[in-house]
Amino acid sequence: MNLPNKITMSRICLIPVFAVIFLLDVIPYNYLIACAVFVVAACTDFIDGHIARSRGLVTNLGKFLDPIADKVLVSTALILLLVRQETLTAAWQGAWVMPVAGVCVAIILARELIVSGLRMVAASAGLVLAADNIGKVKTTVQDISVALLVACADIASLHAQAGAWICGIGLVLLALATLLTVWSGINYIVKNRAVFSQQ
Repeated sequence: MNLPNKITMSRICLIPVFAVIFLLDVIPYNYLIACAVFVVAACTDFIDGHIARSRGLVTNLGKFLDPIADKVLVSTALILLLVRQETLTAAWQGAWVMPVAGVCVAIILARELIVSGLRMVAASAGLVLAADNIGKVKTTVQDISVALLVACADIASLHAQAGAWICGIGLVLLALATLLTVWSGINYIVKNRAVFSQQ
């Protein structure tokens, strides 16, 4: 296993660490700490990709592990945000917040399942499909959105107005990430539609 793949594996290992800290209320400012862990994990995505491309270390294992690590990290964070509603409603009150966030999360997870299914079909034909540029932009917007939403509950407890702004920006970015998710998903399927013609 080369260096980029080891970095990708470290991102996968940080996922349970993030989840445990996020859920442990006995830890002071657990949401801010969980946000820091999430940011570190998300940043490894850029690091492993840069090293792999610059050093010619791109492998099929990396093409497989990297998007899986991203999906599990973001999916875990999005689900936990819905479980802990105070992270979304600490600064923004309203009956619309949770349903809208829930729909966004459902669309994002559905897209990931569809794309993963497409990759499975491709793998059965001996093909490995790498992420496209739109998907990478989508991942970046998702990561920023999740980081802000994870942190905003603790920030709101320290400064209500700052928490409201951060939560609002996070929700807007979550909506944008949802639109990019739909766009990238459609683009990914169209771009790799030849997979469905494989016998």
